[in-house]
Amino acid sequence: MKTSDILAAFTLQRGTDEPLFRQLYGQIKQAILRGALGAGMQLPPTRELCQLLGVSRQTVLNAYDQLLAEGYLSGTVGKGTFISSHLTLDKQKKRAPRGLMRPLSARGAAYATAMARVKFHNGALRAFRPSMPGLDLFPFDIWSRLEARRWRHPDHHMGYGDPAGYAPLRELLCVYLRASRGVNCTPEQIIITSGSQQGLYLLTQLLLAPGDQVWAESPGYQGASAPFFAAGASVCTVPVDAQGMDVDFGIRHYPDAKMVLSTPSHQLPLGVTMSLTRRLQLLRWAEANKAWIVEDDYDSEYRYTGPPLASLQSLDRSDCTVYVGTLSKVLFPGLRMGYVVAPPALVEPVIQAKAVLDRHNAIVPQMVLADFMAEGHFGRHIKRTREAYAERRQAMLTGIAAHLDDELRCGPSDAGLDLCVHFRRALDETRVVHAALAQGIEVRGLSYFASPVAVPACAVDPGLLLGFAALQPAEIAHGLQVLARVLRSQR
Repeated sequence: MKTSDILAAFTLQRGTDEPLFRQLYGQIKQAILRGALGAGMQLPPTRELCQLLGVSRQTVLNAYDQLLAEGYLSGTVGKGTFISSHLTLDKQKKRAPRGLMRPLSARGAAYATAMARVKFHNGALRAFRPSMPGLDLFPFDIWSRLEARRWRHPDHHMGYGDPAGYAPLRELLCVYLRASRGVNCTPEQIIITSGSQQGLYLLTQLLLAPGDQVWAESPGYQGASAPFFAAGASVCTVPVDAQGMDVDFGIRHYPDAKMVLSTPSHQLPLGVTMSLTRRLQLLRWAEANKAWIVEDDYDSEYRYTGPPLASLQSLDRSDCTVYVGTLSKVLFPGLRMGYVVAPPALVEPVIQAKAVLDRHNAIVPQMVLADFMAEGHFGRHIKRTREAYAERRQAMLTGIAAHLDDELRCGPSDAGLDLCVHFRRALDETRVVHAALAQGIEVRGLSYFASPVAVPACAVDPGLLLGFAALQPAEIAHGLQVLARVLRSQR
């Protein structure tokens, strides 16, 4: 087949975002790589090819120039343009996709499977997507103005920075955490991370050896325990009751654990708060056994029956608690910003580990957040969202009482972005979840939050987790009507 015949078969799509020269470049490149255009073959002159394809000569020139720059073509004035002779690609036959050249390492396999059970949000928001803040309430106009100002006035911070993060942001976070959560810290103890997930990853890598035991709540957020599975730790599940993590159970069954992952302020998915008695008991045990406590505090700003509770870290007098926080719930998840408040002796190792991982977080979002906080927008946003979420929470509770009281029993509702509900009669969680999704309702069964290594004592009554913070009251009311129909269809 002549070269011109091969090129004439190319189809260029007009009216798309991709320029015509990029389309032509790509199609010639792929023809070379698959062997349709072999080494040494001469391409038509630009004037001939532009007429053949019905495009401008400049389009062809740009495509040829790009291919010449990348080494696919060679050319000499007066002689023509050729497929580079050094390309020795053979014609490739279609074949099934190859597997891995060699198996993943044991460590690689652990990382590749650690998050396998964690579901990610897909598509537009639906009732009752869990753990989602109300993006409709975030002042993106203010954020974009602050960001534009930073781009207009760049400074030395745009270069490589401190792995611990932007210093003014750490100072502001320190003031905020001390005032709102009672966290005992200095700005130097705060390390900015790419979400709380990265903070948990850093701590597992630094503080755990393969086989070390870690207490983890079950049910609980499986993404939080994924770094422990990936690190080869022995995840030891601890049940949760009305007072939070059952510390007695952990002490009896796993007395040699090296770490505890806990959510004392608001447990996901059950919504309970760890009692003061258990907090003190956990701290005494950790101090006596030289075990680390990782306090995962992900949405404590949203408490509807009083001010936010003081952190577990604020009670710690032996520097065994590492406080991990996120800004995903209070701002927006796409920001991917969190922080670790490390005990003084652990600060430098965390900073150095962070530097190995990604040098430091993107600086502009940190600078914008610092401006957002310094100018008072952060505090106003929290106040506004707390009031709005309280209204949405009440709409959820009122709607369940009116339409679903015979079907659902509500769990604690004094904090967070979600509501845990239990079935009043025997229902199959999986069937309910699938039936709801078919009707456009996104719910999570409580069994989804059970650890894959959960012991029988961790079992909880079947039910659902319903997110309310991202939904308008009218959307909540409509969603509950649909959910009521779904549940009654399961009889």
